[in-house]
Amino acid sequence: MLRYDASDALKVLSEDQVRDAQNQLLEKRTEVFRDAELWAEKGQQAEAETGKSPLDAGFLMWPKNQLDEYEANGNGSLVGQIQQAAAAIQAEADRFVVLGIGGSYMGARAMFESLCVPYHNELPSSARQDGGTTIPRIYFEGNNLDNDTTSGLLDLLKATCQDSSDRDQRWALSVISKSGGTLETAVAFRLFRQALENYYGADSEESRKFVIPITGESGKLRNLSNERGYPTIFPIPDGIGGRFSVLTAVGLVPAAVMGIDLVELLRGAADITEQFRTADANENPVLDYTAVCHVAEKQGLLTRVLSTWGARLESVGLWYDQLLAESLGKEDRGALPLTVVNTRDLHSRGQQHQEGTPDKLFTNLIVEEPSSESLALPEASRNEDDLNQHAGKTMPRFLRAAIEGTNQAYREVKRPTADLILPKLDAYHLGQTFQMLMLATVLEGQLIDINPYGQPGVEAYKKFMKENLQGE
Repeated sequence: MLRYDASDALKVLSEDQVRDAQNQLLEKRTEVFRDAELWAEKGQQAEAETGKSPLDAGFLMWPKNQLDEYEANGNGSLVGQIQQAAAAIQAEADRFVVLGIGGSYMGARAMFESLCVPYHNELPSSARQDGGTTIPRIYFEGNNLDNDTTSGLLDLLKATCQDSSDRDQRWALSVISKSGGTLETAVAFRLFRQALENYYGADSEESRKFVIPITGESGKLRNLSNERGYPTIFPIPDGIGGRFSVLTAVGLVPAAVMGIDLVELLRGAADITEQFRTADANENPVLDYTAVCHVAEKQGLLTRVLSTWGARLESVGLWYDQLLAESLGKEDRGALPLTVVNTRDLHSRGQQHQEGTPDKLFTNLIVEEPSSESLALPEASRNEDDLNQHAGKTMPRFLRAAIEGTNQAYREVKRPTADLILPKLDAYHLGQTFQMLMLATVLEGQLIDINPYGQPGVEAYKKFMKENLQGE
């Protein structure tokens, strides 16, 4: 299991206040599970009973429920159907475009950067093998209104895909939007749909089977998908909001195309949920992390820095930035999330973090064991760089020295720092990480009496953007 170590942070924060927060959170934990049970029993009627509108508590037991369904029904389950759809894409296309914004793509991107090999898209198809299956190149768009990046990806597809009978020159896409009304994704989908239909033929079988919509049971995208006759459509369930949807089809479909083990992802999430439900304080990463964050904010530390020690975890931090910002940044309250990549950002932000305004809580996201063989520093015959004294030491050893040195430097100037430790960077532990941070966010919302679901600020910007377009 992942571990949370706040021993350094407790040398700066009030241990008594953290202990009090842990005791309060033990009571709030019951309310978190009660909300999930009410939603499962009564659906939207539960909103009136809890006073939370919306009440998107369905994510809580989703991983376990999907594992149970998969065990009972195999290929007939949602996980089984996703695996089959992904296998068909892998067999027939070498490029896969994921269209979505916010929670509709950030989790998938985090999985791609964390679990696929670095520079995956640069490898030839022969080097992107997983058990005899070729994993397509993965691209993300529809998450911005950037003309040049959208045009650039369309140009890339046009330049590299010219023979639609050749598997290595075929491409497919997934469009992810619960309502279909999010403008950025809808605009991108029309552009990429047109390009796909121009390539395969507007009425061809490929123009339908190479599009996988992931959407709600009703709405613009569902209607369009039905009208076009797309054979493979996956639902976004009611009761799970966008930023909590990473372990639904929203994240699982792209993950399956990437060759990621869906069962391990879900098992990790289910295991951390059970630990959260049963474990006591100081043995419960969700509860302990939430207590430290809450006390830090009460003491005026309004910026939460997630220090990812390794570039592959940056998108996990960006996913969490959205989760925390949209969930608890309401009613003129809420901590500011900030993701940094170390050691890279020690050379840009380290000075400010160590000697600037003391308003930050630091959480190190650390992977103990690298995914690839450790690189060792060779000895050189000429020692111009004076590194022979370190010959034989590995890159993970250098990184560990940097982590320990940074923690010591922050400790000496009373910057509270905690460690969130993953034994490995694999599907199981990434599933734990996603679920832990979602649970902690909802638990903190219970404690401070803020509904962590819904996104009123985002809805306002969407409304005004559409009004501005209508006025032209």
